[in-house]
Amino acid sequence: MIVALAGGVGASKLLFGLTRVMDPADLTVIVNTADDLILHSLTICPDLDTVTYTLAGVADITRGWGIEDDSFHALDWLGRYGRENWFNLGDRDLATHLHRSALLNDGRTLTEVTDLIRRALAVRATILPMSNERISTIVLTDYESQPFQTYLVRDSARHTVRGVIFDGIERAQPAPGVLEAIEGADGIIICPSNPIISIGPILAVPGVRETLTTTRAPIVAISPVVGGRSLKGPTDKLLTGLGHDVSTLSVGRLYHDFLDLLLVDRLDADLLPDIRALPLEVRATDTIMHSPERKIALAKEALACLDSLVD
Repeated sequence: MIVALAGGVGASKLLFGLTRVMDPADLTVIVNTADDLILHSLTICPDLDTVTYTLAGVADITRGWGIEDDSFHALDWLGRYGRENWFNLGDRDLATHLHRSALLNDGRTLTEVTDLIRRALAVRATILPMSNERISTIVLTDYESQPFQTYLVRDSARHTVRGVIFDGIERAQPAPGVLEAIEGADGIIICPSNPIISIGPILAVPGVRETLTTTRAPIVAISPVVGGRSLKGPTDKLLTGLGHDVSTLSVGRLYHDFLDLLLVDRLDADLLPDIRALPLEVRATDTIMHSPERKIALAKEALACLDSLVD
């Protein structure tokens, strides 16, 4: 079994590739839920949905989120009624949130609901939320403390970051199956997601980081930073705001206590000696997934790295 720790858009590209080169039934994805929000009385799980839609083959690849060919009539009408409509919700996507929220209100756990949704969409891989408890990423800025989606979507990440906290993390527990998956994995991949607000919350759930340090499975991470910049999202702003350089070396430092190998882009080949000094094994390849072929190629490379750590 291969276990992947994942955020949303960046992770979904790699997961697309993985499901083309291995049996999806042998893949378990542990997904960040600290980006989740309550809006219009609905529980919205952006990363879970991006991963699920991608593995179901219904994702909007152009936007990087939502469902392909979705419409936005409900969102337009919410605006007419004076409701907040800064967070884009397509009509088909809205059905997911209505379904999820109804099940949660009936007493189901997020793990149970996530599994029901992925089965309804014929996804063969296992998808686990990192926790059933409510955890919220709060970005501390020079303007105010903001929930992550408010900072990113409503305010376009324009405020200077001073810190990040994961509200509720101290009371959280790993979702059922999370620690067991890590302990029983044949290999673990840290997807090229934001190390601060996508992978960071997963690692902060009590017991997860500790289990990563003790599992016998080899662990490979793919850097989301290429040539000193993030390919998507506010990774660079968050790294800088927390006192890190925007570099693959910083990614290695954030993961070095449990990581075996860091996979970086060829543009960062000059940093290989510094990464090895952490110490970490490191390999350089083409990590920019701009096409289905590149997604598949990087997935193959990640699996090959895992195999090399076992041999």
